[in-house]
Amino acid sequence: MALTLSDVEARSVEADLIQRACRREEAAIRSIIQVHNRRLYRVARSIVRDDWEAEDVLQEAYFRAFSSLASFRGDSSLSTWLTRIVVNEALQRMRRHTDTPVAHIEPPPEPHADIIPFPLSGQHPVDPERAASQHEICRLLEKEIDRLPEEFRTVLVARIIEGLSIEETADLYGIRPETVKTRLHRARKLLKSSLEEHIGPFFSDVFPFDGKRCERLTNAVVARLARTDPGTFIA
Repeated sequence: MALTLSDVEARSVEADLIQRACRREEAAIRSIIQVHNRRLYRVARSIVRDDWEAEDVLQEAYFRAFSSLASFRGDSSLSTWLTRIVVNEALQRMRRHTDTPVAHIEPPPEPHADIIPFPLSGQHPVDPERAASQHEICRLLEKEIDRLPEEFRTVLVARIIEGLSIEETADLYGIRPETVKTRLHRARKLLKSSLEEHIGPFFSDVFPFDGKRCERLTNAVVARLARTDPGTFIA
């Protein structure tokens, strides 16, 4: 399939960002993180089902990605490459939890004092009552998605919430396109019908990751990279 001018321009911009990030230019690193944060966070959370755990997965995945960015050959898009790293990190995290005897699992840490609530994606909600209603619907939907079996939940998040194609989802999780279709169909059926009547307009708001949360994670990744190789890091 022939590339459009916009596709060529986008690839050129991405290639430039990658080269600058390989030189440890902070602005390029921040730009890459901010562009991909929302999708990668949602993918991580669809596997680990915990907000703070998903952030930990994301931070570790970003660190690994930027540490080996020079090896990125461009066989796939940067987004796909980063997503695979996040999926692998999240699955490894889940396997470690599964392998840990229950008696030795430590309770999760207390929430940070400066915990930042999930913001609504809309910049100007019509009124507080509607904003509250929208927030509640999103939270109910998130809970229902969390209850889905993992094989259905991850496909649902990739296909419906993130808008990946059937082929992209199949490639991401190493399954056949027919399996993607089957799992998505089952996932939709498992969601409560009472919610399905209302969730359409709100899919873009579930599991948000922007604003101060995005900035905090970006700062943490940049600081960690700067500490590991301070002589070549370009602020």
